[in-house]
Amino acid sequence: MGCVHGKCCTRYPSSSDGDSGHHGEMKPYNNKHILTQRSLELVPVPSHNFTLNYSILTQLGYYPDTVNRENQDSFCIKTQIQGNPNVHFFGVFDGHGEYGAQCSNFVKDRLVEILSSDSTLLDDPLKAYTSAFLVTNSELHNSEIDDTMSGTTAITVLVVGDTLYVANVGDSRAVIAVKDGNQILGEDLSEDQTPFRKDEYDRVKLCGARVLSVDQVEGLKDPNIQNWGDEESQGGDPPRLWVQNGMYPGTAFTRSVGDSTAEKIGVIAVPEISVVRLTPNHLFFVVASDGVFEFLPSQTVVNMAAAYTDPRDACAAIAAESYGLWLEHENRTDDITIIIVQIKGLSNSGVGATDSGVDYRPVIMRSVKGSLDVFSVSVSETYGSVRSDLSDVQQSYQHSVSMNRSAAIIVPSPMHQRPSQWDVD
Repeated sequence: MGCVHGKCCTRYPSSSDGDSGHHGEMKPYNNKHILTQRSLELVPVPSHNFTLNYSILTQLGYYPDTVNRENQDSFCIKTQIQGNPNVHFFGVFDGHGEYGAQCSNFVKDRLVEILSSDSTLLDDPLKAYTSAFLVTNSELHNSEIDDTMSGTTAITVLVVGDTLYVANVGDSRAVIAVKDGNQILGEDLSEDQTPFRKDEYDRVKLCGARVLSVDQVEGLKDPNIQNWGDEESQGGDPPRLWVQNGMYPGTAFTRSVGDSTAEKIGVIAVPEISVVRLTPNHLFFVVASDGVFEFLPSQTVVNMAAAYTDPRDACAAIAAESYGLWLEHENRTDDITIIIVQIKGLSNSGVGATDSGVDYRPVIMRSVKGSLDVFSVSVSETYGSVRSDLSDVQQSYQHSVSMNRSAAIIVPSPMHQRPSQWDVD
């Protein structure tokens, strides 16, 4: 999804000239798919004697009415944060609005830089993570990028030894594959932050937002009906956030980085953070923009990823399927970005269970029994202390030049082999 002035709503007129970027002509995926070779990457986690094998794919969306348009998705992978061989970062950033590409690239650079510069990261990763998001948001507001009607979502995973810290702002998603007997289950590590969620709906309403679908704004449906069903089956006209007595900004998410206008009606940059302790039953995790998950459920994505030994092949197959489904349902596609990280060689005989579950809602920290050893943190606890110290935190960081962008997309490996490592019999 996104905002009305960005990429998600084609029926509602935009006050801007459309999305930014001036690049080559786009054509549908099956006609022209520009690929850039990228090798399979490996990074060891020596503290627990396992390896992360990962690959990335990002695909420019197809917009027939806006052919000179750049990919607003970006991604960041930084290994050995602070020189520590056991700390690694994976993130996907889905920009939206006229300056969405600039916003997503700014955030993907600065967020990891701020995390890497925080001396308290390993002592208190939850607070450091939240602080990094808030400082990045403030820096974006104060930058030369116009984020009044533009911004980005962010789904990020910080690996610290055998623990994943998953921080989410917006409606991109992370999911982990869990071996459960003879099945491979997909467990969401994040929950989309949209007005479909009652807690997010209530929060933005208290901040003064009107929550209406485009049909309701245009007078085609009753605006007093505040029930839009569920996100999976809703079908194209989601609830959006609008200012009182105005026809903007129209965001379909309730959290983001940037979006200074939407911030006034409750769109915040505070991440929801889940904490997962890995076990040998965890096979891989996926970090992807909503261009992947718009028409593919999490379990389907996990099933497809599990069907390939090489994550490059899995990324290509999922992107192609997502792209095709977009064109089946609409006359365009979203930008698509996916990272698949395989967990290889983790052995922990001291941990074992048959159930699994991820608690990603902002509740008081607690343990969840099961094959996932999970904790979730109340963002309000962290936000209070971080916000009070925000000015001091900001002064401790120097704005730096953005890192070089990575190659655009991955070529599938020559052979698409069925996996032996995912044998669950």
